[in-house]
Parts: sequence; C-alpha cells; structure tokens
Amino acid sequence: MEDEPLSEWAERRDARVGRLRAVPLVSGDVPRGGHLNPDAPRAIQRWNGHTWEPYAVVAGLAAARRLLYPGAEAPPAAPGVLPAPTGRHRKPRTAPPEG
Repeated sequence: MEDEPLSEWAERRDARVGRLRAVPLVSGDVPRGGHLNPDAPRAIQRWNGHTWEPYAVVAGLAAARRLLYPGAEAPPAAPGVLPAPTGRHRKPRTAPPEG
C-alpha cells in the first residue's frame, strides 16, 4: 500500500476548515436526529481543522438550515420525503363515469 503525500492530505484537511454543522440541544435519552425535534434549539459548530468549536445558537431546525445553507432558495428536502410521482409508470387518472 502506498502512502498519500502529506501535501495532499493537508490540502484535503484544509478544505474542510470552516464547515458548519447543527447539533440539537436536547438532554437525556432523547433521539438526536435533526428531523426528530425540529423545534429544539440548535448549537451551530464550526470545524477548525482539529475539533468542532461553538459558533452560534439558533432557535430551531429552520433557522439552522438558513444559517447552514445561506444561498439555497429552498433547504434540502427532509430525508424520507419523496417528490410527487410522475412518469409513465404512474396510473393515469380517468374522469368518473357519467350517468
């Protein structure tokens, strides 16, 4: 196995510096999935190259998404949400019979 040059590793590591993530501020044995407690406040953390450091605190999931994705017109869809079915495999709708 060939080792990766240190310069390539450092370049890849430095590309992640400044990345933000949202962590729900919940206590106890509560699931910490982002979509499970959308109204729970979030701690926004910033990667400094070695560890996640506190960056901001926001009111909920919607505010966290606005901070994490400032240029997005609409935030990414929540996991498990599928668009309305389209295409040839969709059963055609027919008008109800008259009479």
